[in-house]
Amino acid sequence: MKLRVKFSKHGALKFIGHLDVMRYFQKAIRRAGIDIAYSTGFSPHQIMSFAAPLGVGLESNGEYMDIEVCSLTSAKEFVDTLNAQMADGIWILEVKLLPEHAGNAMASVAAAKYSIAFREGYFPSFLSSQTIQEFYEQKEIIITKKTKKSEIIFDMKPFIYECTYDTQNTCINLIVDASSAGNIKPTLVLKALYALHQQTLDEFGVLITREETYANVGTEGSVLLEPLGFMGSDY
Repeated sequence: MKLRVKFSKHGALKFIGHLDVMRYFQKAIRRAGIDIAYSTGFSPHQIMSFAAPLGVGLESNGEYMDIEVCSLTSAKEFVDTLNAQMADGIWILEVKLLPEHAGNAMASVAAAKYSIAFREGYFPSFLSSQTIQEFYEQKEIIITKKTKKSEIIFDMKPFIYECTYDTQNTCINLIVDASSAGNIKPTLVLKALYALHQQTLDEFGVLITREETYANVGTEGSVLLEPLGFMGSDY
């Protein structure tokens, strides 16, 4: 059986890298006695894959991993049993049973939603609902994206699906392309916003939380985003 597990990551554990998170779950699943499936061959390993590795220093309310199990009593028992093994900072939110034809979480990622708050003393003086609206309504948002081998200059606007300002929580809400082809980091959008106002972003001053991770369930050529857990069912 294929399961999609949603979890959050907060506090000091936001400084733990992706590989360490993977090892952490492998050990927690063994301690919880979950009947996880293993690969065959000379070096069997737990069948597990993660949707989109979270950058070090970012918190999240919408992380996903897929695992395969040989047996499952109920989703509630799975969540409770695994949460009993969690350290402070990581918490299992839900588990869904996936249909056999479902693609894996990593291949399904199309977009991600972020909330961006600011440390005390780092709130930009130009930030308001109006300035965010003006930024998002630009016809083009030309930026320079650095890769391992070069720099690419391109229009980022088609890869930003939503950009709004939450006056109540004084944060920016952002939905951007997170696919392997696009993969727009929230700091890249912030740098473009700051540059528009002749300022330079200090990344230390921002607090970024990934709120959700989405798949595109729209027809060819259209974008219809649904949370990765949408395609699963309760068990």
